[in-house]
Amino acid sequence: MSLFKKIFSKEKKETLDKGLEKSKTSFFSKLSKAVAGKSKVDDDVLDNLEEVLVSSDVGVETTLKIIERIEQRVAEDKYLGTDELNSILRQEIAGLLAETNVGNETDFTVPSTKKTYVIMVVGVNGVGKTTTIGKLASQFKKTGKKVILGAADTFRAAAIDQLQVWADRVDVPIVRQEMGSDPASVAFDTLKSAVAQDADVVIIDTAGRLHNKVNLMNELTKIKRVMQKVVDDAPHEVLLVLDGSTGQNAFEQAKQFTLATEVTSLAVTKLDGTAKGGVVIGISDQFQIPVKYIGVGEGIDDLQVFNKIEFVDSFFK
Repeated sequence: MSLFKKIFSKEKKETLDKGLEKSKTSFFSKLSKAVAGKSKVDDDVLDNLEEVLVSSDVGVETTLKIIERIEQRVAEDKYLGTDELNSILRQEIAGLLAETNVGNETDFTVPSTKKTYVIMVVGVNGVGKTTTIGKLASQFKKTGKKVILGAADTFRAAAIDQLQVWADRVDVPIVRQEMGSDPASVAFDTLKSAVAQDADVVIIDTAGRLHNKVNLMNELTKIKRVMQKVVDDAPHEVLLVLDGSTGQNAFEQAKQFTLATEVTSLAVTKLDGTAKGGVVIGISDQFQIPVKYIGVGEGIDDLQVFNKIEFVDSFFK
């Protein structure tokens, strides 16, 4: 019995398998063409494999790492059959994910050492940021945590209203002000309310404007500074939400946000509607930031804790 079968529910595993189906089908279709007519892994196969990985949105740098590792295996083995390539790719990608020391969790948890655990969520508009917050709130509530949301994306009225819809749906309190209010003021009020209510988890939504990185940086820094007046080490986590279906654009967004603020974890959404699932591998490797959650469906329970064992198993199943 493989490890994931011991720790993951059958329903959750089936959702992940289904969510990665497009990515897997596209990848293996390309891979079969790359090795067509070849029995041995040679330079031509490796060149073709490099193209397959890059076109599957694994990213150039990560692709080169994987190719280099397979080249070492070829050099050691002298004769490596193309029929073994699937297994070797699986091993090397799993090894690469293991090096980032992420993806070991199986449940939605927060450190027990933090009484009021504060998560600040960042990301551009349209990536599924508010939906991710709503689904996170639902999952934490299911584990018995008391959750409060803060609508600090005051740049758009729609963002505030959308978060309110999720708060109502999940039945958790929300702190909000009018559109155009100071985001830091909303964050401050949210934490004051959370401490007063003895909340376990606070999730703060922030504006997703990247067109002026300096303003974004200043705004996020101010939000952090103001929150620390209430909870001195807040935020405990800065979660960047990326849309997996945008492929290489997700890499660029990760780059811009990591320059603007200290990002400590990632959520990659919309993997069920795309063939670009390889982006999870590349982003995890290149930024050395834990991919903590992945979105593999539209249902409220289709945000999953990322586990590298389960992910690689589904991708190469």
